[in-house]
Amino acid sequence: MTFRTFTQRTAIAFSHILVATGVLAAPVTYQLRVDGLSCPFCAYGIEKKLGALAGVGRVETHIKDGVVIVIMKEGFTLDEATAKKTVKEAGFSLRKLEPAQSAP
Repeated sequence: MTFRTFTQRTAIAFSHILVATGVLAAPVTYQLRVDGLSCPFCAYGIEKKLGALAGVGRVETHIKDGVVIVIMKEGFTLDEATAKKTVKEAGFSLRKLEPAQSAP
């Protein structure tokens, strides 16, 4: 094996390692089924409450579907008790919390 071949193979292996760790470190995403969402003001209120939680990176509300997507920052998770309490404080009811596909 020549030095050039070794260098190319090492670079390819290193790039695979970087890609793999990027996938493993992807932020956790949750889908919250929420009862009571009916207007943009509702969306704003729940986004503000959930967005204030430690580790929350982004919140998206889909009023029509009654779904709130919570994307956590790297290394953070959201437990059901915290989600339920926060949603209730915003004036809504949490019907279901489930992991969703991670954001791109």
